[in-house]
Amino acid sequence: MLDANREKRIALFTGAYNHVVDGVALTLNRLVAFLEDEGVAVQVFAPTVENPAIDHAGSLEPVPSIPMTGRPEYRISLGLGPDAIEQLDRFNPTIIHIATPDLLGLEALMYARIRGIPAVASYHTHFSSYLEYYNMGRLENLMWGYLRWFYRKCEHLYVPTSSMAGVLGEHGISEGVELWPRGVDISLFNPEARSQSWRREMGFQDDEVVVTFVSRLVVEKGLDVFADVVHDLQEEGEPVRCLIVGEGPARAMLEEAVPRAVFLGHQEGDHLSRAYASSDIFLFPSETETFGNVTLEAMASGVPTVCANATGSSSLVLDEKTGYLVAGKDTAAFKEVIRNLVHDAALRRQLGKAARAEAETYSWRLILGRINAYYDTLFNAPAA
Repeated sequence: MLDANREKRIALFTGAYNHVVDGVALTLNRLVAFLEDEGVAVQVFAPTVENPAIDHAGSLEPVPSIPMTGRPEYRISLGLGPDAIEQLDRFNPTIIHIATPDLLGLEALMYARIRGIPAVASYHTHFSSYLEYYNMGRLENLMWGYLRWFYRKCEHLYVPTSSMAGVLGEHGISEGVELWPRGVDISLFNPEARSQSWRREMGFQDDEVVVTFVSRLVVEKGLDVFADVVHDLQEEGEPVRCLIVGEGPARAMLEEAVPRAVFLGHQEGDHLSRAYASSDIFLFPSETETFGNVTLEAMASGVPTVCANATGSSSLVLDEKTGYLVAGKDTAAFKEVIRNLVHDAALRRQLGKAARAEAETYSWRLILGRINAYYDTLFNAPAA
C-alpha cells in the first residue's frame, strides 16, 4: 500500500474524456474539476482529436487511438504509447483510476501492479447490453470472463447504482464494489426553466403534450421503441408531439420515423435545462444505462419520467411515485402509460413534483466527495 506521507496523485485512464460528449466524459470532467478544487493532483490519459467537443478539465495527456469502425465519433485506445508512459513516470501517481477496461486500461493496470500502486476502477458502460445491438452476443461469456479477471485485480470498483452492482454480482464481480451514484446540478436543471413562449416558438400548440427524449441518437438507446410509441399515439389522434435533443448516427432514421418531431441537436447549459423543463413527459426506453444522467436531469426539471425497467433507471425512478418503469421493448405497455399521462395533467404535476424532490438528494458535491473519500481509504492505509 501507499506511504501515507506521499502526496495524493491520481492518474485517470479513460476511453472518453474530451473528444465526444457523453455521460462518461461529462462525469469524469466533473470529477477532475472537483478533485483539483480540493487540492488533489490529477493527470488524465485519454484519446483526443484535433477539435475536441469538450473544453476539458485538468491536464490531458493524449494516447494513441483510432476511430471506432461504424462509430467514428468514438475512439479506440491503442495503449499508452512512449510519450504517455514518460509523462506517467514524471507524474508519479499514487493511485491509478481506470474508467475503461480497454487496452489503455489494461496497460494502466499492469503499470500499477508492477510498481505496487493501488488501482481502482469505475464502471460506466454496461458492455454486455451493447453486444446484442452489434450482433456480437456470442462474445458475452468471453467478455464477462475478461471483466472478472480485470476488476478482481482492482482494489475498488465504483458502480453507479445498486441494481448495477447486483448485475455484476451475478457474474462473479463483487469484491471491492463501492457505490458511486451520479449527481445533478439542481440549480441548472429545475422546473423554473419552463417557458411557454419557447414552446410556442418551437411550434408546439398549447394543448399538445410534449414527450421528450434526450441522449445520444444511437440504436441502443431504445429509439425504435420511442419512435413506435409516439407514432402510434399520433396515429390514434392523441395530442402528442415529441422533442428530441441530441445528435448521433441514428438521427436520420428517427427523422423518418417521427417526421413531426422537433429536433434540437446537441444542447447544453440553459438551453438544455429549458428543453427539459418545457417538456411534459420524459420517455427513455434505453436498457443499456449504468446510471441514466438524462433521467436524473429530467427529474430535477420536474418532469415525470417513463423509463425501461432496467439497470440504471430502476435505481432512479420510483415507480408510480416519480414516474413509471416499464418492461424494456414492451411498446404496448409504454404506449399505455404515456396515453394515461397525456390525459391526466394533474398526475403529471404530482409525479413531476415528487421527481424534483427525489433529484434534490443527488448533490454533485456530496457524490464527488464520496470518490475522494474512497481514494483516502487506500491512500491512508498502512503499508503492507
